[in-house]
Amino acid sequence: MDKKQGVITFINGPVVKGENMNAFTMREMVLVGENQLIGEVISLENGVSTVQVYEETEGLSLGKSIVSTGKPLSVKLGPGLLGNIFDGIQRPLEKIRKMDPNFIPEGVGLISLDFSKKWTVRISANIGDELAPGEIFGYVQETHLIEHRLMVPWGMEGKVESKVEDGQYDLEKTLLTLSGDEGQKFELKMYTEWPIRKPRIINERMKISKPLITGQRVLDIFFPIAKGGTAAIPGGFGTGKTMTQHQLAKWSDADIIVYIGCGERGNEMTDVLEEFPKLIDPKSNRPLMERTILIANTSNMPVAAREASIYTGITLAEYYRDMGYHVAIMADSTSRWAEALREISGRLEEMPAEEGYPAYLPSRLAEFYERAGYVKNLNGSEGSVTIIGAVSPAGGDFSEPVTENTKRFVNAFLALDKKLAYARHYPSINWLNSYSGYVKILEDWYKENVSEHVIELRNEMIQLLHEEDKLSDIVQLVGEDVLPDSQRLVLEIAKIIKVGFLQQNAFHKEDTFVPIMKQYLMLSLIKHLYDQASLGIKKGIPISQIKNAELFDKVVKVKYTVPNDDLKLINDISSEIDEYYENIFSKYEQVEA
Repeated sequence: MDKKQGVITFINGPVVKGENMNAFTMREMVLVGENQLIGEVISLENGVSTVQVYEETEGLSLGKSIVSTGKPLSVKLGPGLLGNIFDGIQRPLEKIRKMDPNFIPEGVGLISLDFSKKWTVRISANIGDELAPGEIFGYVQETHLIEHRLMVPWGMEGKVESKVEDGQYDLEKTLLTLSGDEGQKFELKMYTEWPIRKPRIINERMKISKPLITGQRVLDIFFPIAKGGTAAIPGGFGTGKTMTQHQLAKWSDADIIVYIGCGERGNEMTDVLEEFPKLIDPKSNRPLMERTILIANTSNMPVAAREASIYTGITLAEYYRDMGYHVAIMADSTSRWAEALREISGRLEEMPAEEGYPAYLPSRLAEFYERAGYVKNLNGSEGSVTIIGAVSPAGGDFSEPVTENTKRFVNAFLALDKKLAYARHYPSINWLNSYSGYVKILEDWYKENVSEHVIELRNEMIQLLHEEDKLSDIVQLVGEDVLPDSQRLVLEIAKIIKVGFLQQNAFHKEDTFVPIMKQYLMLSLIKHLYDQASLGIKKGIPISQIKNAELFDKVVKVKYTVPNDDLKLINDISSEIDEYYENIFSKYEQVEA
């Protein structure tokens, strides 16, 4: 028997064991059975190997062969990724649907990019140039929005010996030939391969200093996410995780979006797959799919491929980061990914840890989130990968293992609230349970680009919301009338912050995306109203006169009434507030006199 072939001796769902596998290596990709199902070696002991299979194993029988491919589970990286929809191991679902409209057939193989399509290539390198790994040697206009930069693969370097003329070529065409120092010849094509579990090589990791602008007020001002940072969006069923991620995918100022539907319900992923191609990118008025990659691995698809889908997505993101782009990953949801780990771990008969999850759950989560970052690439450009992972704790219990461990590895925790969601307050991010570790880090950026007082204002408004939460307990017990006017004013202003600032309407053209300067001015207006009203309370004016329903309502409706491109109207409302309270103060002073 060929030393690179094993024999199946055990089958348990996606877990297969084989003998005569001494020559195989850990994490090697293998082909299992007559249908050549794709699998990966996950343990080796005395010639007996355990393989997790990324396809359905129904019909697989004992005694069939396990064939080595000689390489780890990898993805092909090149033009054609953007606008495509892949499964968890980078097989294009559109192409598979033409083979079978209902199910993914067994043994489809490692189809990935379209090797028959021709791309218009512009070569920037010249004969005699010395090229090192990561350097850009050519360009392909992949979509109207994104220029694909062809890079020298890792492990190849040398002097350009020959090159093709600019023109149209398929992916297999050799574009450049490099001559190495020791006489090696390297052929550079339009695509390369990279193992999904290995982070791509960078020059250096840089300090995080810029926010990911999302246009969502509760994020940009209250709980910012940084470019190259990590965020978790935990929430129970129906709290709006997917909707929040859709808003981020549509409006964030990332150049490229990688959306991973990991173990979500089929009908939910169908919505994503049908809606995303119809969405128009608001910044360019082009289809959003021109800068988006979708990875769909629904709950009824092979469980092992769900485990791989996270790594596939992050590898594609790192590839575009290496070109100098800012990439945002939406992983929906990491809980379903953790459940896949738990299921495979159970089939492997490993010792379970808390709630049946494997003991290595924290390290796997850390591995994933640590691949985020703002970096300097090998070619000197700067790029970033921002990871935003949804977490679906059973029953909305944030103390369960996936949420608790995710909390350890992310810097922004955006806790969704069932009560807010059911009250139609979206995004349903609970301002009491959420936090962002990037507030201090991004302070200089806010001072330079928005105002010196942004963070101070944000802290004061959050403090007001915390105070309102304490007062609401008293109000529920004995009613609002027993509170002094200063505390009743806190309740009124907190209501304005919640409804006028934190609640956002994704279907309103002015409110779906709000520029950061308007966000700041809106919050400043609320603060100005609070300061003027507080001054009146200190003068002894009763709250019945201090609270002008029409004026308060006008401040709440600023999000709709003030266009995003004409912020002068906010100053007009501020003047109205001054005028109203000056009149009240003068009347009160006359009465006292």
